[in-house]
Amino acid sequence: MESLRQRRILVTGADGFIGSHLVERLVADGAHVRAFCFYNSRGSHGWLDGVEGPGLEYVLGDIRDERFVREACKGIEVVFHLAALVSIPHSYQAAASFVETNIGGTLNVLEAVHDVGCARLVHTSTSEVYGTPEQLPIREDHPLKGQSPYSATKIAADKLCEAFARSHGVPVVVLRPFNTFGPRQSARAVIPTILTQLLAGKRRIDLGTLQTRRDFTYVDDTVDGFVRAGIASLSPGEVIQLGTGRSVAIGEVIEISKSVLGVEAEVHLDEARVRPVASEVEILQSDPAKAERMLGWRASVGLEEGIRRTASWLSTSLDQYRPDAYSI
Repeated sequence: MESLRQRRILVTGADGFIGSHLVERLVADGAHVRAFCFYNSRGSHGWLDGVEGPGLEYVLGDIRDERFVREACKGIEVVFHLAALVSIPHSYQAAASFVETNIGGTLNVLEAVHDVGCARLVHTSTSEVYGTPEQLPIREDHPLKGQSPYSATKIAADKLCEAFARSHGVPVVVLRPFNTFGPRQSARAVIPTILTQLLAGKRRIDLGTLQTRRDFTYVDDTVDGFVRAGIASLSPGEVIQLGTGRSVAIGEVIEISKSVLGVEAEVHLDEARVRPVASEVEILQSDPAKAERMLGWRASVGLEEGIRRTASWLSTSLDQYRPDAYSI
């Protein structure tokens, strides 16, 4: 596989869950990486605090700032755009923030890539854009359905990418990861919610709906898909999803987690964690055939092994979480 070694790369959302793993992978591959992190007065780089390496440069800014985004793109060959607000529960309460960040921020990146002349933009979408699917497995041409303010903003961002590809030939590729999990993920997501409560010694864990099914993809596999999308020969506007092709109920995830940790626990339904009925996506299950065909990509880490790796990391990082609180 062709490499991004010595290429000049920008990663937006570099301080976040997937972004930090992607930056570490790119640095290890020998790329020159500009890590775009959200501005804060402490000068923190989020999950990248303490990470240094040859060719790694940090910039602190805001994806909503058009001028700053354009400056960050100068001299860059490949842009990986991951900066976004991603919490579905929070999107019910603060929809305007999601519009400004997910739609406005993506527009800023698209215009900057077009004006500066970057060779490739990889935009991060989400499997949530499909809503509860009409058929399984889900393929890239499945209709899009906004069942939450979050998913609606990601649909709009995807459509902006399509429009800029068609109108201006912007070399953008849209990736749709399915339920990425692993070390550093926010406790708003279900797997760290389960594991942090169990690791904290709770034997009655608080969760929402257990019947929904998801296609869980380990973060190292998702990152590998991003890297491949950054170098593959793809047409502007191409859409590719990253998933295992297997759906698992939340109830099954609980049983696997208990088995990995060797503990027993009962589940308490916390109504605050349940989505509105018409907003809940009942099942997500990808068809990974296009990713394998166009990127040579297929997930390699199984759910149980991924949970084992995540639990091992969390066991030494539990002080960074609040197992007794509901994080949105």
